[in-house]
Amino acid sequence: MDSFGEQSKNECGKLKKSSVLNVLCDMTLEKQVQKLKSDVEKNTELLNESQEFNKKIAEFISNISHELKTPLNVIFSAIQVLELYKDYTDEKYINKRNQYLEIMKQNCYRLMRLINNLLDVSKLDSGFIKLNLHNRNIVDVIEDITSSLAPYVESKGITLTFDTNVEEKILAVDSDKIERIVLNLLSNAVKFTPEKGKIYVAVQDEGDNVYIKVKDTGIGIPEDKLQIIFKRFGQVGGNYMNDSRGSGIGLYLVKSFVELHGGKISVESTLNEGSEFTIKLPARVIKEEYPGEDNCGSRKEQIGMEFPDIHYKV
Repeated sequence: MDSFGEQSKNECGKLKKSSVLNVLCDMTLEKQVQKLKSDVEKNTELLNESQEFNKKIAEFISNISHELKTPLNVIFSAIQVLELYKDYTDEKYINKRNQYLEIMKQNCYRLMRLINNLLDVSKLDSGFIKLNLHNRNIVDVIEDITSSLAPYVESKGITLTFDTNVEEKILAVDSDKIERIVLNLLSNAVKFTPEKGKIYVAVQDEGDNVYIKVKDTGIGIPEDKLQIIFKRFGQVGGNYMNDSRGSGIGLYLVKSFVELHGGKISVESTLNEGSEFTIKLPARVIKEEYPGEDNCGSRKEQIGMEFPDIHYKV
């Protein structure tokens, strides 16, 4: 091969090598561009989620501020009125004082409920909430809670019915947490069920699981809001608000307490027809040397916090 042929071969080799390098560079560039696009999309998604979360926190803080200030303002106003009546001894003024003392008590219960719920959310996030499990007849537990509220619910012109397909079913439960779960669901049911409405509470034994149902004929929940009501800052808005007077943590706590028991909670609802909450608990028991005692003395206080306008002795 002459020198010209050798030179041509070398040039062709260089051209091929250059073409391959160009193709590789193009492929690398394309991958980098795709990665950048993917990173931008992920960062945009994270930014949107962060902005949405910050918005919910801002709304939550605003709601909490309102929920704290409202009862405090009422209590302060009641104190001012009591100061006006403090020197009067007539029965009429004594009755007035008692009325304002009752108002103060109601609003103290509202504050206690809100503060307790906030503390529980913090404990849940930190993993500090532990269940105090004891073997209990879940039928008696739910029926006792329902019976305690019957006079109040009926005074609102609402029919309250309890039903069960079994008289005894022993489960390992934390009675205090179960009480708070049921009281919260009943509180929402009463708040959003009009006069002449109905509320049903049921316990169903299905062998390996027990179902606790709270059903009402209230205003219902919009279908697109059913997935958010159990979230920490989940609020439906409009006519149907979460517990704690709109703080957005009541049903979040309910769900958390149910899950601590190894259970699940679900809801079905139709606007203007009502809602049904269903709790599924595993039918398990624990080995215990000494049966624990339920703190029944705290039920009156717990009912007072969930139903602060109750005026009868429970």
